[in-house]
Amino acid sequence: MAKQKEVKVGNVTFSNDRPLVYIAGPCVIETPKSYAAEAAQLKALFSALKTPFVLKASFDKANRTSHGSFRGIGMEAALDLLKDLKHRLGVPLLVDVHEPAQASRVAEAADILQVPAFMCRQTDLLYACADTGRAVNVKKGQFLSPWEAENIVKKLESRGAKGIMLTERGSSFGYGNLVVDMRGLEVMKQFGWPVIFDCTHSVQKPGGLGTATGGDRRFIMPLAKAAAALKIAGLFFEAHPNPARALSDGPNSLKLSAVKPLVSALNKVDRVAAEISGVSSN
Repeated sequence: MAKQKEVKVGNVTFSNDRPLVYIAGPCVIETPKSYAAEAAQLKALFSALKTPFVLKASFDKANRTSHGSFRGIGMEAALDLLKDLKHRLGVPLLVDVHEPAQASRVAEAADILQVPAFMCRQTDLLYACADTGRAVNVKKGQFLSPWEAENIVKKLESRGAKGIMLTERGSSFGYGNLVVDMRGLEVMKQFGWPVIFDCTHSVQKPGGLGTATGGDRRFIMPLAKAAAALKIAGLFFEAHPNPARALSDGPNSLKLSAVKPLVSALNKVDRVAAEISGVSSN
């Protein structure tokens, strides 16, 4: 396996050889007030657990199932809010980008630019993100094999990306369903960069509600524990105070009240995984 690189973002370090880092936040900024409250609550939870945390933000959900679905407050409205929150809370920030032209603007606020799964092969978008000098997290597309993700890494490396992370979020399994092949985490670790597991998007049922995506949050914890046992760099999840009323991805979002027990359990799994990570099955 390739030597494992580190990606340092503010006071947080991502590495497959280090303790888990968590990336968390609501699916989309519904209102500035609600997002600020959710961000502050997450910061307090992770501070109490003495666990490294990166705040996740989305100002636009460009791939909603229906044209009538809520997409977000837009980039311009979000950037000032995010700059202020990042300063006040003192946390690193990850933000989605969908178009090359957005990258440099979003980099004014974000420490990590995230490329959504459906956009993971868009070369110009990857180049634009790398050119900002920020770390780049790429969600592996539901249609992509783990070994094909090395091409994503090579594109970013060719552009001089300062930090690269790959995120597993499930693979298409027939119509309206996803399955997680945990072998993929091991495959992507071989590329040498931090690997993240997205435990909430992995339980989605794409288009499962007809005009919206469904999901089954019962499986968030089992899948997250399985991924943490493989000694990866981090866990990604979306959380909401009341998922039943969330404007995006409610069925597969974690309840904010469930964050503390989830993270506590996963930290324990991670510590055990670190102890046995040198054990080979060969």
